[in-house]
Amino acid sequence: MKTSPQSALALGPILALAAALAPYSMQADVQHSDFGRMPDGTVVEELVLTNAKGSTAKIITYGAALIEFDVPDKDGKPGNVVLGCGNLADMMKQTAHLGATIGRYGNRIAKGHFTLNGKAYTLPLNDGPNHLHGGPMGYDHVVWKGRPVRSSDGTAAEFTYVSPDGDEGYPGTLNARVTYTLTEDDALRLDYLATTDKDTPINLTNHTYWNLAGSGNILGHELLLNAKTYTPVNDTLIPTGEIIPVAGGPMDFTRAKPIGRDIGQLTNHPQGYDHNYVVNGGGGKLALAARVRDPSSGRVMEVLTDQPGIQFYSGNFLDGTIVGPDGKPFNQYAAFCLETQHFPDSVNHANFPSAILHPGEVYRTTTVYKFSTR
Repeated sequence: MKTSPQSALALGPILALAAALAPYSMQADVQHSDFGRMPDGTVVEELVLTNAKGSTAKIITYGAALIEFDVPDKDGKPGNVVLGCGNLADMMKQTAHLGATIGRYGNRIAKGHFTLNGKAYTLPLNDGPNHLHGGPMGYDHVVWKGRPVRSSDGTAAEFTYVSPDGDEGYPGTLNARVTYTLTEDDALRLDYLATTDKDTPINLTNHTYWNLAGSGNILGHELLLNAKTYTPVNDTLIPTGEIIPVAGGPMDFTRAKPIGRDIGQLTNHPQGYDHNYVVNGGGGKLALAARVRDPSSGRVMEVLTDQPGIQFYSGNFLDGTIVGPDGKPFNQYAAFCLETQHFPDSVNHANFPSAILHPGEVYRTTTVYKFSTR
């Protein structure tokens, strides 16, 4: 199956549904428990994936969010490398999208406006003058349906959500699915699938905050981005429409360097990095987008994706108001995000890869977070 909206495999509705569901069946060895209840009484569940090495991934149905991921360091000691809250009340209060599946459109849409098939659409504004991550009630704020599924590649769970026509202003009913698979070689694979009954923008991604040391800040983490170009932004973080070289300046991570080394040189955005990079060879096949190493723990994370872009965010707006399960606050630069994606505001830039999904097509995309030590 092809992996992007502009080249998605066109199938009839019945064939599309059959192809989507065929590889999956129930699997009983995923741990399953209640995480809490929504104000309306809806139960939020937690599903825990475990491999033979003892690595574990905890995902909750609220936002289909990854709230804990334990993997070994260079000494074989497991530790949590993501930010998450220890209870549902704290997860619902936070606005940083911790670990969540983001939709219908990840990243920003300028002024909450786009035109599709000659019709103008207006979306709610939740990031200054812009629409961000699907709006104030995006997919990170809803309860998905979660269940264990069988996978030949490891332990897996799938999460599904039906987004109705008009949801947060978007056209068409979207059937979305994300499957988390924890492999025996400590890779966490996210497979996304969606279909629609009307033309609609779509840009599903994951908003996990990573700290490979498990504590402290991430400014000493060494980052490589497999990207020679990026999309510069204006003062509200909307792309200008240009695609320009990173050109050896503070935006250049073509060779691994500490995240904090050049962060003070970002004159237009002094808080830190929050930019879309154009993945070399990205779009259509799985390719290396990023590699991160924490010198203290020895953990290495590689990010592979078939998407054309990756958003690098250095945790600029974490301000200590969100606390983890141990009660410690998440302060600025406590973690970073690497969000695989179509480009921000693609619906308003004809020169960007199309992010429109059409009826009869299947949106498929895969991102892999692969861990090792060095």
